[in-house]
Amino acid sequence: MNMTGNDREMGKKIMAQAKFLGADISGIARVADLKDSPSHWLSEIMPDFKGVGTHLSDNKKRGIVQWREGAKSAIVLGVAHPRNRPELDWWMESPHKGNTPGNRQLMDVIGNLADWIEHKTDMRCFRLPYNIEKGGIYLKDAAVLAGLGCIGMNNLVITPQFGPRQRIRVVLVNAELPSTGSMDFDPCNGCDMPCRKVCPQKAFNSPIYSPAAYGRETLPGRTGVYDRFRCNEQMLIDEANVEAVYSEKEEAVVQRVKYCRRCEMACPIGRG
Repeated sequence: MNMTGNDREMGKKIMAQAKFLGADISGIARVADLKDSPSHWLSEIMPDFKGVGTHLSDNKKRGIVQWREGAKSAIVLGVAHPRNRPELDWWMESPHKGNTPGNRQLMDVIGNLADWIEHKTDMRCFRLPYNIEKGGIYLKDAAVLAGLGCIGMNNLVITPQFGPRQRIRVVLVNAELPSTGSMDFDPCNGCDMPCRKVCPQKAFNSPIYSPAAYGRETLPGRTGVYDRFRCNEQMLIDEANVEAVYSEKEEAVVQRVKYCRRCEMACPIGRG
């Protein structure tokens, strides 16, 4: 599709506003491309999963995206979660709700951007929840198609700026905007993969998915070795080690869980 100069200028303005509102990285992907991306395509045929973070769904199987009618472009934002700020990823379960401080920050950024877009343009925004079962999409695929980075050997998005240490959210719009992706970036080639070696559950040790079985070369963990069931076992262990702490923000005692980030922290990319 041929894009006009106005379309390109609007895309630039949106990303500039995202940065102004607090996003560290941003990009745009076409919804048509997202629908054929690896996670969205594989979700139709992969085994069902009922682990930590999934929810009951009206779908016959969890993980299948319900696309918003009229959505044409995905605006992808990321906020850095540096090594020296681990508290951004601590899950806080309060009497009112549960979340991480970093995700709350990211929700504010993308919510404010959606408000700005609808106020300044005639576009309609589709604000998405994080969970697929509640109406979300696969964020890693969106990040790659928007040119933020690549999928690493640890099955996480790797960006040049921050490695795997960022969190990502998406807002969809009902307008065709020029895609900013994808990026010619793959730091995992030639790496000795410390991310895989450090996993306490050995979630990368054995092939789980094969190109022959799924008809694609691009598979979870890139080579079909990421075992999400083993990864979930570690999350359950982390939840069993929950801490009761007082939160000044909530003015109440909350339950704090520090989920495993070993494969993320072991990655040498973006440490500076």
